[in-house]
Amino acid sequence: MAARPLTPERANTPPHSWHQRATAAQQAGDIDGALDLVRQGVREHPGAADLMNTAGNICMKAARFEQAAQWFGKAAAAAPDRIDLALNYAIALNRLHRFDEAREALASFEANGRGDARFHSVAGSAARGAGAYDEAASHYEAVIAASPSHANALHGLARLALERGDADAVSRFDAALAVNQANAELWLGKAQAMEAAGDTEGAIGIVAQLVRQGPHWIEGLKVLAQLRLSRGEQDYTSHFREAAKKVPNDPRIPLAHAGILALGEHYEQSAEVALDAHRKFPHDEEVALSAAFHAGAAGHYDLADKLFASLSLDTPDRHVHEARHILRSGDAERASETLARAFALDPWNQTAWALQAIAWRVAEDAQLDWLMGSGALARPLDLEGGVASIEEAVPILDRLHDASPFPLGQSLRGGTQTRGILFARREAALRDLERAIEATLQTYRATLPPEDENHPFLRHRNAPWHLTGSWSVRLSGGSDHHASHIHPGGILSSALYARVPEGLEDTDKAGWLELGRPPRDLRLDLGPMQTIEPKVGRLALFPSFLYHGTQPFAEGQRMTVAFDVGAKKSRNHGAA
Repeated sequence: MAARPLTPERANTPPHSWHQRATAAQQAGDIDGALDLVRQGVREHPGAADLMNTAGNICMKAARFEQAAQWFGKAAAAAPDRIDLALNYAIALNRLHRFDEAREALASFEANGRGDARFHSVAGSAARGAGAYDEAASHYEAVIAASPSHANALHGLARLALERGDADAVSRFDAALAVNQANAELWLGKAQAMEAAGDTEGAIGIVAQLVRQGPHWIEGLKVLAQLRLSRGEQDYTSHFREAAKKVPNDPRIPLAHAGILALGEHYEQSAEVALDAHRKFPHDEEVALSAAFHAGAAGHYDLADKLFASLSLDTPDRHVHEARHILRSGDAERASETLARAFALDPWNQTAWALQAIAWRVAEDAQLDWLMGSGALARPLDLEGGVASIEEAVPILDRLHDASPFPLGQSLRGGTQTRGILFARREAALRDLERAIEATLQTYRATLPPEDENHPFLRHRNAPWHLTGSWSVRLSGGSDHHASHIHPGGILSSALYARVPEGLEDTDKAGWLELGRPPRDLRLDLGPMQTIEPKVGRLALFPSFLYHGTQPFAEGQRMTVAFDVGAKKSRNHGAA
């Protein structure tokens, strides 16, 4: 039932009455009506922070996190001295992974929040999400000092230990489980910590039990696939089929199954799973989109055409996937028209920009020069301070790789990738290397073209930058290489060379970094736009929307450190 409009005889209704009426509407299941009542109340009482907070709580309970953040942001702005409102705002921002904004929302309450377990818990989660690991640990430890059995803080410390590669990660998860045995996320984290410590069998046992108890839990199914792949199993996704039998009415399971198979480039199998799901769920458009995507990747072009044509979905994913399919035929003009629909909904979609670069290249469109910054965006630099910092890190990297698995869902085809977040680790040599990288980034930024608000990378030219992820890759001669890929979660990506085999300067450029070569599934006969020769201490930087990869090399080892750069977003109390 829709809320009744405000009438003169009901004007000047006190805020608490609006709160009661909105809460009653929420309890009756009328979320939109409840929010309409709050809006009426706020029009009558423009500074009613508690009423705005009510709307935020209603949205949080309805899992409308974007709306919740908008309402909580308005409440915090209306009463900037109230820590409770700032905490609610930060919690909503954390749910949206807008961690820098959450830290900003809490920054003025550091003094008042000292000793407040809730403040430190929320601030710790924001800091951890933003990659400020020392700050996060300090907040969580402050919570434990005041409340030793605080579940969220114990969980946070366990996750930090896992991400940092600490030796006590398993015991940290045990401590968290001691106060929260029913938390499946904790059991999953413990399994990941056990696998990192070398107990793959024990880890598989835990996660297998979790997915038997909760076959609908997609994250558990994905982690089990990674663990089974680490053990060397050929059919490492069979548990998805078992889960689908137990929960036959959940389309998310076959969709995730198809996605995992595609990540391993098992395109025919992924298409079979997705098409079977489409037969079972013929009226589910997300399933139809998945079937179209995977059919196209497997080379079933006519079937993919029909499936895309049947869709009424108007989402960025639909248009990006369809543009990718169209590019396989070389029709750059139609691909660009389809991408324009994606940009209308999501102007900064990195995958869409990656495909747009390819479409402009196929069409020999001059706009490609603008997108590539006239050649100024992708280039190598020497690491600030010379090669000493990377050379000191090499023994640590080798030790980590010796205990690292082949990663599922990454661009590697052979080789190993380090677990966790490399620069979250405590080793002094890695901290020194991070500082050298940050200094090199400033050198790179200083020589960039001017800020351009219409450009997917240069719009961030003058914003604060930070590292959003970091890892190392070690490849061996023979067949190891990187498949062409992008990093949609960053704005700038990288490859810093720590070890380079002899002979990579040969004219065939085996093992060199290739920029701009389309991924294999697009089946376009285009080589790289640019290549960069690997040299120890050389840092290659390029926009994250640019496809990049390597070709196999004959012998020796090639080891790199890689990271993505993110840009701080501005605080926004948008319309709710």
